[in-house]
Amino acid sequence: MQGLYGAGIHKGTTTVGVVCKDGVALATDTRVTTGYFIAHKKGKKIHKIDDHLAMTIAGAVADAQNVVDILKANAALFKLTHKRPMPVASATRLAANLLFYNRYIPLLLQAIVAGVDTEGAHIFSLDPFGSVTEEEKFFSTGSGSPVALGILEDGFKENLTTEEAVPLVVRAVKAAMKRDAASGDSFDVAIIDKAGYRELTEEEKAKYVAT
Repeated sequence: MQGLYGAGIHKGTTTVGVVCKDGVALATDTRVTTGYFIAHKKGKKIHKIDDHLAMTIAGAVADAQNVVDILKANAALFKLTHKRPMPVASATRLAANLLFYNRYIPLLLQAIVAGVDTEGAHIFSLDPFGSVTEEEKFFSTGSGSPVALGILEDGFKENLTTEEAVPLVVRAVKAAMKRDAASGDSFDVAIIDKAGYRELTEEEKAKYVAT
């Protein structure tokens, strides 16, 4: 499906994340590909892990869903045990450990783990071997990421709010969709702030379709 790895083929996907002063903004395309075959036009690539935490996926669907499910279960267990949400860095480290443990037969997953905790808003990037980088401003994964990063670098400003960041992340994904054949069809957007996780409705996304 989505990603940059496997069988020598550059597979699809564009995912982006931006750190804002009040939270994080995430966006992805929805095209699911297998080589040059479009397997699905409405694939979900932003996954809610907890009310304060989400993960974007680029790579093999089964590998990604496995990591997402493990993160969801452990985030719920952490909250039940410690009476507080799992820190974003802890969730990222858990995902990184899963990837590193399987490094000899890698899970084909490039991910963004993002959220808001007591230390503020965070975006972490992970590669298939478990390497972790905390991104201070923005990041993009997938085959459309070179195009998306160009838009993000041009349009990012310090102290953006999540609402102000939404047009930017949409523009980055849409630019990649126009130039990368393996990214396309439509886009999803999610915001995480102190109020929690929220995905834009179809009506909210409609005003960005023609722009």
